[in-house]
Amino acid sequence: MDGNEILKQLNEIFNEELDTDDIKLNNRTTANDVDGWDSLSHIQLVVAIEKRFKIRFTAKEIQSWNNIGELIDCINNKLPV
Repeated sequence: MDGNEILKQLNEIFNEELDTDDIKLNNRTTANDVDGWDSLSHIQLVVAIEKRFKIRFTAKEIQSWNNIGELIDCINNKLPV
């Protein structure tokens, strides 16, 4: 799976979890750029992402993401080849 496919799925997850259809993520998107993406919704988003991709993140990984691009890289590194 490539980064564009992951980004497309992340857009679906974010719009579903944040109950909107306005979110258009890109590699540089941060929590400050998305209405409703706060600490509580962050947990819900992480759980939804883990379910969708059938992966698990460590606390260290979650804290290390500065933007969606870094999240995509982390997901891509966990997916089977």
